[in-house]
Amino acid sequence: MQIAYINFNNTTQNTLDSKLAFTILVTGADGQLGRTFRDLSFSYPNCKFIFTNKESLSITDENTVEQFFLKNSFDVCINCAAYTGVDLAEDEQALSLLVNADAPALLAKHCATHAVLFIHLSTDYVFSGKGHIPYTETDPTEPVNFYGYSKLLGEQQVMAVNPNAIVIRTSWVYSQHGKNFVKTMCNLLLQKEKINVVSDQWGSPTAAPDLAAAIMKIIIENNYLSGIYHYCNTGIISWHQFATAIKEALQASCIVEAIGTKDYPTKAARPAYSALNTLKIQQAFSITIPQWEHSLKACVQKIKLQLP
Repeated sequence: MQIAYINFNNTTQNTLDSKLAFTILVTGADGQLGRTFRDLSFSYPNCKFIFTNKESLSITDENTVEQFFLKNSFDVCINCAAYTGVDLAEDEQALSLLVNADAPALLAKHCATHAVLFIHLSTDYVFSGKGHIPYTETDPTEPVNFYGYSKLLGEQQVMAVNPNAIVIRTSWVYSQHGKNFVKTMCNLLLQKEKINVVSDQWGSPTAAPDLAAAIMKIIIENNYLSGIYHYCNTGIISWHQFATAIKEALQASCIVEAIGTKDYPTKAARPAYSALNTLKIQQAFSITIPQWEHSLKACVQKIKLQLP
C-alpha cells in the first residue's frame, strides 16, 4: 500500500467553516479508527490528510520514522496504530510492548523535535476495574492484563519524551469498519438462536466517528492543552445490555442470555468496571458527547448495509 494523501486545500467551501488549515498524519490507517478518519476527512476540506499503515510507515523502526519526519511536513500526528489483541498479548508480550509502548514513544519524540502536535490513543484497560464510579484521569492505574500494561507504559513513555502531547483514553470502541463487538454481535444475532454475553463487566461504548470528530475539534480549534484525557459516549452499561441494544437495533429474534465472567473464561483478565469520567475533555475543549444509544443505532444501520 502506498502512502495515501488526501488534499482538499483547493476546495472553496469548508463545511465546518474552519479558518485554519492543517496537515494531519494518521498512523494505523487500516484499523477501525484510522478508517473512520478516512471517512471523516472529506468533511475537512481545508486539511490535508496523510494516511499510513505498517507497510508504508513502520512506526517501530527508528530510522524509518526519522526519515519520514525529515521528508514530510505536517502539523499533527494522530497515532491510531495499536496492538489490540487482549488475550494474544499475554503470549506476545514483546510485540505488544513494541507496538503499544516503544512505537508511540518514538513518534512522540520526533513530534517534539519537529514541533508537531502528537495525539495518542490509549485505553480504559489501564485501570483495575475495582472501582464503582467512573475513573478520572488522576485515578491510580493498575492494569489486570498485559495489554493494559503495554498501553499504560505507552502513555508514560509518550508523556516523558513529549510533555506537550495529548493522550486520550477511550473504551469499547466500535464502528462499521474492522473487527469489534458490535459487528461481531450483528453477525451472531442474525445467525444464532441464542447467544451468551457477560453481564458483570461494566463500561461505556465509544462510537469511532464520535471519537474522531472530537479529536478533529481539538485540532481545528487550535487551542491545545496537553495531558491525559478520557473520551467515551455518555452512559454506563454491561456487555449484556450492549448486546441487547444491538439486537433491538437489528430487530433480531435471537435470545441474548446473561452470564457471569466466570462462565466465559478468557486468557487475559478483564476489568469488571472501566467506565471513564469525561468531564475534563468536555470542559477543556468544549466538547459535547453523544449518548451511546443514538450512536449505536446509527452504526448498526451502516453495518446492516454490509450484511449479506
